[in-house]
Amino acid sequence: MKRILTILTLAVFIGAGTNAQELQQKISLKSPGNPAETYQLITNPDGTLSAQVQLPLRISRQITEEDSSMKIRIVITATDKVYYNLESVYKLSGIAHDDCLFYMPGFWYRKNLRSPKEAPSFYTSDSWQIREDRLSTPLTGVYSEKTGEYYTVVRLDQFTGEALTTHKEGEVILGGKTSIGSTGFRNINSTTALIFSFPYSEAPKTYLRKLTLAPQVQAFEKLEKGETRELVWEINKGNATDFSAFVADVWAYSYDTFKPTKTETLYTTAEAKEILSNFFSESYVDQYPLKYFSGVHMRTDDCKSTGSAEVGFVGRVLLNAYNALEYAEETNRPDLANKANAVFASYLEHGFTSTGFFREFVNFSNGNEPDVYSIRRQSEGVFAILNYLGYEKSKGRRHPEWEARMKTILDNFLKLQGENGSFPRKFNNNAEVIDSTGGSTPSATLPLTMAYAYFKNKTYLESARQTAVYLEKEIISKADYFSSTLDANCEDKEASLYASTAMYYLSMVTKNKEREHYIDLAKTAAYFCLSWYYMWDVPFAQGQMLGDTGFKSRGWGNVSVENNHVDVFIFEFATVLDWLAHERNEPRFSEFSAIIKTSMLQLMPVKGHMFDIGKVGYYPEVVQHTNWDYGKNGKGFYNDIFAPGWTVASLWQMLSPERVSAYFGQKK
Repeated sequence: MKRILTILTLAVFIGAGTNAQELQQKISLKSPGNPAETYQLITNPDGTLSAQVQLPLRISRQITEEDSSMKIRIVITATDKVYYNLESVYKLSGIAHDDCLFYMPGFWYRKNLRSPKEAPSFYTSDSWQIREDRLSTPLTGVYSEKTGEYYTVVRLDQFTGEALTTHKEGEVILGGKTSIGSTGFRNINSTTALIFSFPYSEAPKTYLRKLTLAPQVQAFEKLEKGETRELVWEINKGNATDFSAFVADVWAYSYDTFKPTKTETLYTTAEAKEILSNFFSESYVDQYPLKYFSGVHMRTDDCKSTGSAEVGFVGRVLLNAYNALEYAEETNRPDLANKANAVFASYLEHGFTSTGFFREFVNFSNGNEPDVYSIRRQSEGVFAILNYLGYEKSKGRRHPEWEARMKTILDNFLKLQGENGSFPRKFNNNAEVIDSTGGSTPSATLPLTMAYAYFKNKTYLESARQTAVYLEKEIISKADYFSSTLDANCEDKEASLYASTAMYYLSMVTKNKEREHYIDLAKTAAYFCLSWYYMWDVPFAQGQMLGDTGFKSRGWGNVSVENNHVDVFIFEFATVLDWLAHERNEPRFSEFSAIIKTSMLQLMPVKGHMFDIGKVGYYPEVVQHTNWDYGKNGKGFYNDIFAPGWTVASLWQMLSPERVSAYFGQKK
């Protein structure tokens, strides 16, 4: 049942229960050249809001309640020219701040305690509000571990405008119209509260670039006399058994609220691969003992090859060699086949350490070669070679020397695995652990399951099963997805993506109850991964390249708490979503997968539509969609240095959805 209320007091009740949830509002007005003044608003019998002094604007508020949700509609009309910022506080009376975990999709999970103090986290403050375009959904959620209750607030708007500013901190008057507000949570005398405002405010700090917190910012929008601004928020209440169930509920609610749709499909799979294949042609480097596709530490403006060869993580040299070989034989491109085979031959001869690990990263320009190795890069190297060996075997070609190399490195893996099933994040050539944290463990699950299928060695399957035990106990059941990426120590998208994909691979080599259990774990982790992907289109200002070229952020994933930009890291995850949609009858998954698969091809650099990239097919990496940068250029542009090696590999894997099922000999 729906009912419209004119609020006579500041106490607002939502849903069943005894807790009176208190809604308060205040408005800050700024006169140019002077500090802003803030006024607490009171509610009048006619539904308007006013202050103790005469304000140069009229504010009306309408609240509509329906079941467990409440919609707040506020209309501001200027009676004289005014610069304003409106803030609302929804105090959750009876819910202790210390009992709560917090959620801002794609940016904040639990208390962000996996993040360092130089990034937004509880180490700096237990109260945060941030601008909405940092978030994959412009929403804040509060979950009480004590009662299972949760509340969310989401902004509802067309999100069509953005304005440039001259300053990034302090009180800022916007240079035009924006549709970006802010959202967050606050500790008010040990009681938790939802905070939402318009235009945006960020406090107690604003996050400008990697590990760089700056003083808070408060933006002011100008209204001319007679001009009106309408603002709408929705507060929703629910119950969940744990934080994972809470995230799953909120993701489904967000999807149903925003109803994202596919972007225009500009390229067929064949056309997209043809464009991307230019990367294989132009990035090939053959002047060093290791032959490779140059894909790291490159400038976006010229895309000149560098002396750096990287096996996994951002370089993905071996996976791209497999991609190039497969594509060359499909399209009769002997030039590409020769390059790909030369890469494999050079790594077979020169690509391993004395104990059999991959030489992960070699900079031939300066002779730098780190002697610290990672389970993620090593795993991604083995993953690529096993894909290659499986492909070659299907063509009647065998490579016993490569098989021997893989058995050696897999034996090294088995030595590294801990009793709890985890793999250390970093180690040296003698398999001595340097970083024992297990956040990267699921990256090893993929090659272990593949090795079992290829070599028929149950030892590899048992090792993969042990990773699943660890992942379930320490990662998935605790909703603690962190530090799968190698250039950050924080909550990140890739940890949940790898966890979900790991369970997908295990389901390929198991049966009955065990397989069903892995499917359930994949689904739980998938919701966390999905939470990083944008439901909505972030607005850009004129002059910001991404906005001027029509970029839509829906379907793109934020990266991590530290690295606050979107990218195309997807690999098999779209395929996992399609599989889960079928296995668990969740059509939202396949629908969102379709959004991802169309949206992520938007910035394809082709002649006449280069999107500020120097060469055709060198897909951009650090796509800066909010007030944050990696050091250069800021919102609406890229950082000047990028790594197209992994972006090409990621999109190629997305465009090859039959690969996994074909490798394991299963019909899709």
